[in-house]
Amino acid sequence: MSAGIAAIIEPRTRDLGGFEVRRVLPWAKRRSVGPFVFFDHAGPSVFEPGKGIDVRPHPHIGLATVTYLFEGEIMHRDSLGCVQQILPGDVNWMTAGSGIVHSERSGDEARAAQSRLHAIQSWIALPKNFEESKPAFHHHGKRDLPMIDREGVSMRLIAGSAWGETSPVETFSEMFYLAAEVAEDTRIAIPKEHVERAVYVVSGEIGIGGERHGEGRMVVFEPGGGDAEFDAVTGTRLMLLGGDPLDGKRYIWWNFVSSSEQRIEQAKADWKGGKFRAVPGDKEFIPLPEG
Repeated sequence: MSAGIAAIIEPRTRDLGGFEVRRVLPWAKRRSVGPFVFFDHAGPSVFEPGKGIDVRPHPHIGLATVTYLFEGEIMHRDSLGCVQQILPGDVNWMTAGSGIVHSERSGDEARAAQSRLHAIQSWIALPKNFEESKPAFHHHGKRDLPMIDREGVSMRLIAGSAWGETSPVETFSEMFYLAAEVAEDTRIAIPKEHVERAVYVVSGEIGIGGERHGEGRMVVFEPGGGDAEFDAVTGTRLMLLGGDPLDGKRYIWWNFVSSSEQRIEQAKADWKGGKFRAVPGDKEFIPLPEG
């Protein structure tokens, strides 16, 4: 028995201050997959010498951010004083909890010549009992992450557990998150051990039940049932993700995620009032959106 399809999500384009992303989650008819409440696909983008990304300091609460690169580099700086370059295959896991501020910029080396950027950024909603946890930042190099190799399939386990392997990245709920490269005419079956499961096509094309799904599309499978099966029609790069359903409704406003609307209102007031801790050495910031 194979799992059916619960939703097919087409991305919407968003401008993040000089570069565009394809936003997949949240979607009007599907707000989350497991603990994933936000999913952006950035690039592939080309920056001319002297140019790059400049996401100024901004706040988060109630979530963990996960940055994963295919090409390029990003310099992460946050209000805990952490400064970390992230490279392809590495994982930056930032737990916002009660509140953190960070910036994401292209480094000096990347700006010195023409550069490329291709990345996925996701937000993981924290369980209610961890929403106000202490902020933290952890970097994991690609050599620290388990590789799962099968015939025609090579997968890096970014976070959580899958196929008998567990990532060293500390998580707060049952989940799985993998980057996969799949050869043409190869079948994958995501095991049914996780309740909610989805596949995102970074590049290439997959087939499910006679229908093809190309770059930028997320397919969410029905919970329960059997394995979530699909075929790589071409050589394909994918993200596989999901986990246990959220323990209740989550509100998302700007960069804030919470089970409480009142908590989000407090975070808005705190950012507008300058009560969040600043990123050391960076006087810039993104103002609170109006409305």
